Amino acid sequence: MSVIARDTIAAIATPPGRGGVGVVRISGAGAADVARAVLGRVPPARHAAFLPFRAGDGSVIDHGLALWFAAPASYTGEDVLELQGHGGVAVLRALLERCFEAGARPARPGEFTERAFLNDRMDLAQAEAVADLIDASTRAAARSAMRSLDGEFSRHVHALEESLIHLRMFVEATLDFPEEEVEFLQQSGARTKLADVNAALAALRERARVGSVLREGLTVVLAGAPNVGKSSLLNALAGADRAIVTDIAGTTRDTLRELIEIDGVPLHVIDTAGLRETDDPVERAGMDRTRRELARAHAVVHLMDARTGFDDSARAIDDSLPIGLRRIRVFNKIDLTGETERVDHQGELTTVRVSVKTGQGLSNLSRVLLEQVAWSGGGEDALSARGRHLHALDMAASHVERAECCISGATLQLELFAEELRLAHRALGEITGEFTPDDLLGEIFTRFCIGK
Repeated sequence: MSVIARDTIAAIATPPGRGGVGVVRISGAGAADVARAVLGRVPPARHAAFLPFRAGDGSVIDHGLALWFAAPASYTGEDVLELQGHGGVAVLRALLERCFEAGARPARPGEFTERAFLNDRMDLAQAEAVADLIDASTRAAARSAMRSLDGEFSRHVHALEESLIHLRMFVEATLDFPEEEVEFLQQSGARTKLADVNAALAALRERARVGSVLREGLTVVLAGAPNVGKSSLLNALAGADRAIVTDIAGTTRDTLRELIEIDGVPLHVIDTAGLRETDDPVERAGMDRTRRELARAHAVVHLMDARTGFDDSARAIDDSLPIGLRRIRVFNKIDLTGETERVDHQGELTTVRVSVKTGQGLSNLSRVLLEQVAWSGGGEDALSARGRHLHALDMAASHVERAECCISGATLQLELFAEELRLAHRALGEITGEFTPDDLLGEIFTRFCIGK
């Protein structure tokens, strides 16, 4: 897939704003021309050179380190120049403009990593892991992304592909000799090998699912009547006073988001306006936003006052929650009722009794929140995955299951068996970029930051 870029790109590779160090990255066939224009020469490969960065008139823009990486031994697979100077906004802009004068053009978001993919420096799953590593909000998510960036996810995918290719070779050869269909099953061990593929695929799907949770987090909405303690619960979970808490019903008028971490899992907790009948237009607007957040949530914590219990008001709120939304009923203020903290399970419904004021039961609530994503502390071997990866793995598993059906009955359906194996193979290839449409590539890389 290696390609030769006809143009040279440049971008500031460090975050915008003031900083101690700033980096300008240049990649492409004209990187050497930029080096000669800015530095006066091309630095030795893979050695840091302290040099002046000069403007077109010869004046010094900055002094800093220049690093030269000759193709193909670079991040993008092309000639790459990195200029590391002081992190002032004006300095970096001047240096970038000088690179443009020397023949480079502004890089698009993610274009450096896109070139690395196109030049076979990494596959698509690894390229996406670059962005996941940058965006990781917890250490567990960062470790998950690093495993995928190192190629662990891709290696498991390729191993599955090799197993499918081996089976396809046998079945394609057998299709030319229909009288040997039974011998095919016996000699190739097709059923056993396909069962092994299915087991390995199931294990990979679980690791990817856990990695997806680490990457995206779980969105939890705190809902309930006014003054039941939603804002206090948000503050307790966040470990800081993020929400205003008063005894006045309807204090919270808008949604308030807080990212918290429980056992390495990021949770996007959203405090919402209390749900009740009101003529206040501002409060009603807040409740409309509450309902929109509920429609997008993974789970809802329906908070109630333990003194009033599951009364008519609470029942009305419960009935208004979206159908199918995972819900946790939480009875707060058990310090006022004399109850003890506990967790009750009744079918798919979980009830937790807490006191936000004293902290009773909050550890139970944290554990129940993780249970909503079937979390069992398995993040140590998670692989950073996106929705498209999970979909591709699900499709591959579906085709493997259909392939099993083709050879499990009294009548063998080897043509269909071969087709299902081909489709499973193709689905896995979408993960690493072997069978990926160009429009999807554009969608993926435009979500990267500029300079990466």
